[in-house]
Amino acid sequence: MRHVSATEAKQRFSALLDAAQREPVVIRKQKRDVAVLLSAADYERLRARNIGEFQRYADRIGARAAERGLTPEKLDELLRDGDS
Repeated sequence: MRHVSATEAKQRFSALLDAAQREPVVIRKQKRDVAVLLSAADYERLRARNIGEFQRYADRIGARAAERGLTPEKLDELLRDGDS
């Protein structure tokens, strides 16, 4: 992974866009990592993975709730009680 300063990123943005197609580019400001420039393909891959992980988590929680007797009707009732 390549690291550049914020100043260098401003000066060489076009070149960094090209570099990000090969590997993520970390942008540093005052010796701290503040951003990462990555290709659209890498971004979509990360996004899809996060969505998949969230869906698996939600499915596990839903299965546990069903095992404990939570039904759609009970859930609606609980949610309505919170509005009162």
